[in-house]
Amino acid sequence: MTKLDLQPTGKTTRFSAELVAQKAGEGFYLHLPKAAGAELPSRGTTIVEGTIEGFPFRAPLESDGKGAPALKISKALQAAAGANAGEMVVVELTRVGDEPEVRVPSDLVAALKTATKARALWTEITPMARREWVRWVISPKQAETRERRIEIGCDMMGKGKRRPCCFPGINWVTKGLVSSKETWLPLPSTKK
Repeated sequence: MTKLDLQPTGKTTRFSAELVAQKAGEGFYLHLPKAAGAELPSRGTTIVEGTIEGFPFRAPLESDGKGAPALKISKALQAAAGANAGEMVVVELTRVGDEPEVRVPSDLVAALKTATKARALWTEITPMARREWVRWVISPKQAETRERRIEIGCDMMGKGKRRPCCFPGINWVTKGLVSSKETWLPLPSTKK
C-alpha cells in the first residue's frame, strides 16, 4: 500500500510506502506510486539515491516483475533504517545522473563490429545492461569459455536479449568484498 501524497522538492520526490517482505527472507520491496515513477525512464534499471526514514542509500530502481517501479531493500538497509515489514516508511528519491560506461574488452568490441544486430542492440541498451554483458563475458577463467560467451552473447543480443541469462550481476562482483559496515554509515534516527 502506498500513500499518494507526493511532494516533489526540486528533483527529489518524497512519498510514503509500505515496506513489503520478499519471499524466504530475501529482503524487502518498496513499490513507488505511479506519480513518483513518472519522471523515471520506463525501460531498464535506473540508479536512485535518497533516504528511507532519514537513512541514506543508493540503489537500483527496478521493475517488480509486474511492470511497476520498485526498490529492492536489503536486510542491511532495512535494519539501518529501523523499518520493519508492513510499516509505512517515508522515502525521498532522486535519480542519479547517467550511469557511467564500462570499458568494453577488445575481443567483445571486435565481435560486436561483425554482428550488426547485436551492435544495434548494444547501442540501445542501458549502461548497466552493457556492464552486465561485460562482466558475464570476462568472468570465466578459461579463454575458451570467454570466447564461447562472446559468441553466444552476440547471438543472444542479435535476437533481442537485453541482458545475459542467469548472471547475478553486481551481487556477484561484491559478494564477500563489501560489508554492510563499509556501505552504510549510520545517521541519527528520525523516528520519535
